[in-house]
Amino acid sequence: MKKITRREAFQYGLTGIAAIGTTLALPAAATASAVSRPGLAAERARPLVGTIGHVDHGKTTLASALTTVLARKYGGTARSVDQITSAPAEEVDGISIRASRVEYATPARGYAHVDCASHADCVKNMIMGTPRLDAVILVVSATDSIMPQAREQLRLARKLGVGSIVVFMSKCDLVDDPEMFDLVEMEIRELLTRSGFPGDDVPVVRGSALKALDGEDHWEDSIVRLATQLDGSVPDPQQPLDKPFLMPVESVVPRSDGTTVVTGTIEHGTIRTGDEIEIVGGEQTYRTTCAGIEQWGKTSDSAHSGESCRVALQGIRPEQAERGLVLARPGSITARTGLEAEVYFPSQEEGGRGTAVENGHRSQFHFRTAEVTGAIELPEDVKSIRPGDNITVKATLLRPVAMDNGARFTIRENGRPVGFGMEFTAR
Repeated sequence: MKKITRREAFQYGLTGIAAIGTTLALPAAATASAVSRPGLAAERARPLVGTIGHVDHGKTTLASALTTVLARKYGGTARSVDQITSAPAEEVDGISIRASRVEYATPARGYAHVDCASHADCVKNMIMGTPRLDAVILVVSATDSIMPQAREQLRLARKLGVGSIVVFMSKCDLVDDPEMFDLVEMEIRELLTRSGFPGDDVPVVRGSALKALDGEDHWEDSIVRLATQLDGSVPDPQQPLDKPFLMPVESVVPRSDGTTVVTGTIEHGTIRTGDEIEIVGGEQTYRTTCAGIEQWGKTSDSAHSGESCRVALQGIRPEQAERGLVLARPGSITARTGLEAEVYFPSQEEGGRGTAVENGHRSQFHFRTAEVTGAIELPEDVKSIRPGDNITVKATLLRPVAMDNGARFTIRENGRPVGFGMEFTAR
């Protein structure tokens, strides 16, 4: 466990909940982890997995079982249900989210796992918390089958770009009729298909997390089978350093030699002196060349994800590279004025609005360092949205902003955040 620096937060994708200065275990090979051991492929990136499902279907018990059973079998640190549920709430822009993070590993690779006990925390976490989940484990009780909260979370996971899913049918020790398993699995696969997932192909593992924690061999095997399905179904995530270069512009300084220098922190990727880059986010996109890089008062040949730097731009006037724009690899991102996103509007108790948001409502949208006015368009069958709820909305911005699928943004009024969104369709 250690304090997370600004550089590490960006480099390892720790945004939102895992804020700079938070004390937690770094991902992947960032630090000697409790799950590190001989035989584990250290060079493989760790997927971020989240449990979703209806309340009391066994999500937290499963998270505990994964750490406990895999620790017994492969080594690592077990986490009890009490340890997971007692994790303190963390804040993102003043919004409290109770999300517990644990680690476990198979012989193939390690995993970072996020567990939210409540439906509200699960929704807030997916929209504004940790980096985008690489995969989810849908937990469905064999005694109850699919319930409303699971439907909503599954819909949200699909819209927010979660590409991989594995199902764990929990509490199978409480069902005596084998035909019940088949009926529940059929309902699960039908829901997955309707939600846009390949319902016929998604792995469904039947088991009991509680009995696995008790050490019963048969049910421990179900946890190992679940982990094996994660190994086979979830691809290695792309790391920030491997993504195309992107740096939001924070400030601009003109130079007497005719170049313009911009400062910022690289969101992902690498930039090198001589690279061609684009300035995106205004009415016009400009292509230029990186004429030089400076870090901590010294010149450098390159800068990487998570690092703050000054970049000299050749043939660019200061007004062409203003704050709110981004530097990017050519063709990797575009400027848009329309978007569709999932937005969470915090309640008044959380510091949000005291009144409902109606169709056409205008607010300030904040994307990275950009601030722009936008109008909210609610679904046709929705007249207003109450604070404390989440909903899919469309928005039209008054000027173009550089955005890509999965970009997070904040809606502010009078300087305070009243909405948090994740964009999934730029228009």
